[in-house]
Amino acid sequence: MVLLTSPGGLPFLKGGSLPWKPPLRGRAAEIGHLVDSVGGATGKGFSRAVDHEMRRRLDLFFTGVERYRRHPYRRDLADPPVLWTEGGTRLLDFGGEGRPVLFVPSLVNRAYILDLSAKRSLLRWLATEGVRPLLVDWGMPGALERRYTLTDYVAGRLDRALDAALDAVGGPMATVGYCMGGMLATSLALRRRRDISALCLMATPWDFSGGEAGNAKAASALMSVFGPALDVWGEMPVDALQSMFAQVDPLLALRKFSQFGRLEATSSHAANFVALEDWLNDGIPLVAAVARDCIAGWYGRNDPMQGRWLIAGQPVEPQNIRQPTLAMVPANDKIVPPASALALARLVPGAEIKTPSLGHIGMVVSAGAQTAVWQPMAAWLRGLGER
Repeated sequence: MVLLTSPGGLPFLKGGSLPWKPPLRGRAAEIGHLVDSVGGATGKGFSRAVDHEMRRRLDLFFTGVERYRRHPYRRDLADPPVLWTEGGTRLLDFGGEGRPVLFVPSLVNRAYILDLSAKRSLLRWLATEGVRPLLVDWGMPGALERRYTLTDYVAGRLDRALDAALDAVGGPMATVGYCMGGMLATSLALRRRRDISALCLMATPWDFSGGEAGNAKAASALMSVFGPALDVWGEMPVDALQSMFAQVDPLLALRKFSQFGRLEATSSHAANFVALEDWLNDGIPLVAAVARDCIAGWYGRNDPMQGRWLIAGQPVEPQNIRQPTLAMVPANDKIVPPASALALARLVPGAEIKTPSLGHIGMVVSAGAQTAVWQPMAAWLRGLGER
């Protein structure tokens, strides 16, 4: 829509009625002078140039989309052994001879972001580095899960997944939570102090007024649109969740598919793009009660930071965590603003904080992830016995 409406903005540009933000006013004035030099906003020269550029960018975008749809890459990694199942949830054992660690991902994305491909799998790499990763794969919610609250997920299913892990490998063990999974892991660490020996938080939000407060307000506003339908659907559909995330950077799709359109289709960069994009488009709906808690409670009322987020009737208070804690707060995160994640890290007594220069997903799968995130995390986990 931004591209297609560009020609319609020319008369307003010439008339000086476009409300430019202060940082853009200088550039806007330069464009205005350029318009004057080629005969005004209604002149054919400048209009043709805008139309040509609009079509060029649209063509590049659609080329990227079409190449993505036709790309031959398909994820074909075999799942590791399953230690336990309940409903749609599985506990996966990635092996290794080292310290057992329970990984808790978000409820709204597929767990295999931590095992994306043969060359970009945090968990398979850790299994060769003195760690035995165990992954909670939440799976697709079914009829049972559609009745769940966050208490059911944490004080019920996650508790039982931990019990299964302890039965299989002994304990206590560390837990690592990614994004929303970090919030669930924080609650687990408080509930199961004897069984959780350490906590690692990866891009975990807490203060939902931190960073881009407008994003939180926009997300909570979705409840006025989709809230009445939650009782009918029993869940927040994937497309609704995708629309919420798209508000963070509305032009991201345009940029990334335009860039993909320039890549050599047989290159490793193209395959990596498709692997990640397939994961992004393979979402999980959020069951109704959890959607209300997360969107209205977290984003709308900022319940975690206000001390009002409850699990099994008890407030989740990170200031009461006594286990060694590592917080990985990516400095370039657009999904979880660093200020939001740092608020949690600073509440945990003695938490060690690392701020890699990566993004929310990049901290797990980018070319720089192994050096900036994987290796420091592995070293920290291996060294827990020395603390």
